[in-house]
Amino acid sequence: MDRFTRNYSIVLGIGVVVLAAWWMSSIWQPEVWTINDQLAEDAKLSDYPYQFRVKRLEKGVATVSSPRNFDVPAMRFLEVIHPELAGLAQDDPRAIAAQQDLIDHQKRAQGLVLSQPEVERMTWELDVQWLADHGVQVSGR
Repeated sequence: MDRFTRNYSIVLGIGVVVLAAWWMSSIWQPEVWTINDQLAEDAKLSDYPYQFRVKRLEKGVATVSSPRNFDVPAMRFLEVIHPELAGLAQDDPRAIAAQQDLIDHQKRAQGLVLSQPEVERMTWELDVQWLADHGVQVSGR
């Protein structure tokens, strides 16, 4: 092997190792796995059709998945998990009860996440993949 090929191979190999190390450090988040295990094991949250999950934890800020935001109102999500709500007015007692149930579950998830010592605050992030898997198109994406 000539000198150029050897040096090129060494530089290329170092680049691959550095890239692999960076990738591993970005996905290696045992704190996230622990919090997600606690969310999954919570008796109240585990029975709900949507599972709240911590997507990442960076500098004390936990980003948690949510099935709703301004682009996807709560009723659109609720019609997916409760098809019997489709077409009901938002002030229908069944729709109001379903919205309150979602709020209660979201607050429970928030409380569990914020109770972790490594979490200083949290943000919500729309779970576009879950919505797409359930046939909900998200505008602007």
